[in-house]
Amino acid sequence: YLTMWIYCCSARHAALNNGQYDLGAWMPNFPATMRNPPPQAKGTTSLESYLDTIPEVNSTSLAIYILWILCCEPGDSRFLGTYPDEHFTAEEPKQLIAAFQGRLAQISQEIQERNRSLPIPYRYLDPHQIENSTSI
Repeated sequence: YLTMWIYCCSARHAALNNGQYDLGAWMPNFPATMRNPPPQAKGTTSLESYLDTIPEVNSTSLAIYILWILCCEPGDSRFLGTYPDEHFTAEEPKQLIAAFQGRLAQISQEIQERNRSLPIPYRYLDPHQIENSTSI
């Protein structure tokens, strides 16, 4: 149960939310409002019908601004495996934390190596990009 919570509040949240500005900043990918329903069949649109369907500039600007605010990294970010406050003093928890941090470093290295060969790198699940938990 605890593993599920850690996953949902860190890696899953990052995978679903960290890329929303990259996708949504181009309005046709992520329209905030549409003034007409989308076409029902291929090849039935024209420039006029497209321009009549896409949202107005103020709606688009507001949506992009909200996405930008949501995607801005807070100044007090604590990334996965980073624990600035020392809550444990016993050796066993410290060893488990060190092993976890070592595994995260290994995963991060593997992701960075894989991204070197990709035309568009996928960084959202790199442990150095995932916060310890969701924040407001």
